[in-house]
Amino acid sequence: MTTEPILNKGSTAGEQHYESSNSITNGPSLPHERFGLQQFFERMGQPRIIFKLWDGFGVGSSQESIGTVTFRNRKILYQLLFSGEVAFGDGYSVGSIDIDGNLVDMLVESNVSRYQHLGIQSSFRRNPFSRFRPSNTLGRAQKNIHHHYDIGNEFYRIWLDSEMQYTCAYFPDDSLTLEAAQQAKMDHVCRKLRLQPGDKVVEAGCGWGGLARHMAKYYGANVTAYNISEEQVRYASDRAKSEGYSDQVSYVQDDYRNVVGNFDVFVSVGMLEHVGKDNYRELGNVIASCLTDEGRALIHSIGRNVPRQMSAWIDRRIFPGAYPPTLGEMMNILEPNRFSVLDIENLRLHYARTLEHWLQRFEDANKEVSETFDDNFIRAWRLYLSGSIAAFLTGGLQLFQVVFCRERNNQIPWSREHIY
Repeated sequence: MTTEPILNKGSTAGEQHYESSNSITNGPSLPHERFGLQQFFERMGQPRIIFKLWDGFGVGSSQESIGTVTFRNRKILYQLLFSGEVAFGDGYSVGSIDIDGNLVDMLVESNVSRYQHLGIQSSFRRNPFSRFRPSNTLGRAQKNIHHHYDIGNEFYRIWLDSEMQYTCAYFPDDSLTLEAAQQAKMDHVCRKLRLQPGDKVVEAGCGWGGLARHMAKYYGANVTAYNISEEQVRYASDRAKSEGYSDQVSYVQDDYRNVVGNFDVFVSVGMLEHVGKDNYRELGNVIASCLTDEGRALIHSIGRNVPRQMSAWIDRRIFPGAYPPTLGEMMNILEPNRFSVLDIENLRLHYARTLEHWLQRFEDANKEVSETFDDNFIRAWRLYLSGSIAAFLTGGLQLFQVVFCRERNNQIPWSREHIY
């Protein structure tokens, strides 16, 4: 048994079970280990954080510090120096790395310092082969979604809102509750699409079905929603049936690539991150084949200002296959089919606020989560949610909503009055 985190092969999809041991004899830190810690601190841009080794040796100013990171054994130090962010995430998950201080604040500080010191490059050592990720084929997409979403509906129910919205909420008033902000997000999307009673809508990647339900219940639309997560489709279908509008909403357990029919509206909220940029042209072809001449479309996606892969640790441990595109990369969906962009909005800070609500609910429900998952899993998800907040607050991640239609469609609004 080692301190290296590993996935338990017998675990449920999405669960991260790590094994660790305290049997390693640390002893006093050696000169080259102290030098390595100093070099790491320098590459981080000298953030206002103290970094300490297991024997108390540390770097950083205690007067300006907002917290302390302690490496509990030499093995995690070597893993960090040679494996970078994956080692940090795994080390924190198993308790080989202790953090004393507000986790979000410290991640924000490290992100800002790293950016100022190294620009868009990470201070962590990256895998030189990370750019050669396999294409997100149908089979791989199903495996990736299963890993993240099929942990179990009950886990997400504990800390999401009542409609199980696992995407950015909208806070026109920053004092809104999470439930109210998620309702506001769905209304915001519906207004942008100028949704009307009787509209035929196709949704690609519907999560637990909240937006489709909202469109049917409050706007009178007829929605066909596609999703490859068995757990989510079952939940959504059961709710539509029990709440009495299954005649208006159809949840299909299938991939977006298999969408068929003609629709007045195409919408995708929170799916593009998992499509893979190699498949953008195919997604554009699907939209072009199903959208009516005067149809409207909206894509809502996490994105970046410059091309960059998702965090290697998140890709390996939390959500494999995810890629947040730039606006330029998103145009590879639209340009080949000559779609016209009507509106672009960036809701980056709204996502940071959404994540703050999720993290607080996750922490408040710690006892309930621990009944099913171990401490390592809980620490991993705490880091995932906290790191996501930091990424949105520091601009490492964006949240784009793009509205578009066919280029010859003249039935377009003269202003944004219908939105606001």
